[in-house]
Amino acid sequence: MRRQMPAACPVCSGPYEITRCTCTQCGSELSGHFTGCDFCGLTDDEARFVLTFLKCRGSIKEVEKELGISYPTVKSRLEAVISRLGLTATPSSEELKEQRLQTLDRLSRGEITPAQAAEILKNLNL
Repeated sequence: MRRQMPAACPVCSGPYEITRCTCTQCGSELSGHFTGCDFCGLTDDEARFVLTFLKCRGSIKEVEKELGISYPTVKSRLEAVISRLGLTATPSSEELKEQRLQTLDRLSRGEITPAQAAEILKNLNL
C-alpha cells in the first residue's frame, strides 16, 4: 500500500525534510537532504481543489458547480493555494480594473448576488 507523506509534522506543524530515498525495485537507498515537489506542501483539501481546478480547465464557474461552493469561496481557495505555493503577485491596476468590470458584468447577468459581488470587490482591494 502506498502512503502519502504528511504535509506537516503532526506534533508541531513544522515542515518535513526528506532525508532518505529508497528504490522500490532494488531496495538501494540514498541519504541526504532533499526538498519535495512544489505541491508536496499542500494539504489534502488544497490538493483536491487544485485537481478539480485543473479538471475544470480553470473555469471558476465549473469549479463552483463541481464542488458546490460559491464564487468567492473558489477565489478564496485559489488565492490560498497560490499563496501556499509562493506564487503571490500584486495585480496591476489594469488587472484590478478588468476584474472589477468582470465582477460587475457577472452581477448584471445574475450569475452572482449583490452580496457576492461586494465580497469579490472587497477582496480585490486587499
